[in-house]
Amino acid sequence: MTFGFRPLLVACAIFALGSSALAQDSDAATEKAIEKYRQMLKEDPWSNPGLLDADRGEGLWTSARGPKKVSLEQCDLGKGPGNVEGAFAELPRYFADADRVMDVETRILWCMEKLQGFDRAELIKRPHPGGGQPVKELGAIATYVASKSSGMKYSAKFDQPKEKESVALGEALFVRRSGPFDFACTTCHAAPNTRIRLQGLAHLSNPEGARKVIGEWPAYRVSSTHVMTMQHRLADCFWQMRLPEPELGSDLTVALISYLTSQAKGGDISAPGLKR
Repeated sequence: MTFGFRPLLVACAIFALGSSALAQDSDAATEKAIEKYRQMLKEDPWSNPGLLDADRGEGLWTSARGPKKVSLEQCDLGKGPGNVEGAFAELPRYFADADRVMDVETRILWCMEKLQGFDRAELIKRPHPGGGQPVKELGAIATYVASKSSGMKYSAKFDQPKEKESVALGEALFVRRSGPFDFACTTCHAAPNTRIRLQGLAHLSNPEGARKVIGEWPAYRVSSTHVMTMQHRLADCFWQMRLPEPELGSDLTVALISYLTSQAKGGDISAPGLKR
């Protein structure tokens, strides 16, 4: 029995190795097909449904709205009131009037509250869309602003004391393990050539890896048929780690975005991007 069992073990081992090789080949072929699909969409920029939300955001930016019936054209994103050209490329940044560091969504949220009179609590109650639902108004405006920096490079300076603090906090949060799974951002994003199922995972601990992907957000996600902003992307990651959803515009989310943007400094912006 012993001598008869040994060839069976060898045969099983050979079969397992062969199956593993076939699976790897199949996975590689599938990944190439998905990448080809993405590239086809990118080659025709008008095929990106996210541009519709950028147009919607422009309309919301210029319309008199809210209890005060004013537009956001007096909102200063860092380059003077109403100037959106290239503003996203220099965010997050410190704003003296708010005395804090803000990313694009947090700053627009602040302007909607202070200039237009919207209730901040209502705006952040359910700020992100569900599957198949359009991005909320704040997200559409952020998509519009981001699109006006498309083709530029990330150039936030992070040289102010509070900007440096935000980046440092973001890095600490990025590596901090917590929650029921004892996960951190680095669990998924601290090594090259990793993935979950068929989804490749960005190597965000490495500036080269961060520069490849951070500039594509906000992005239209084909799987959920709506635009997802960076604040929404972070909330989704927290959900996947089974952590409480972070408040939009909180110091926590702004710090993480500050860190990721500092990692991506010099990288190209192509917002809105296209994701699976």
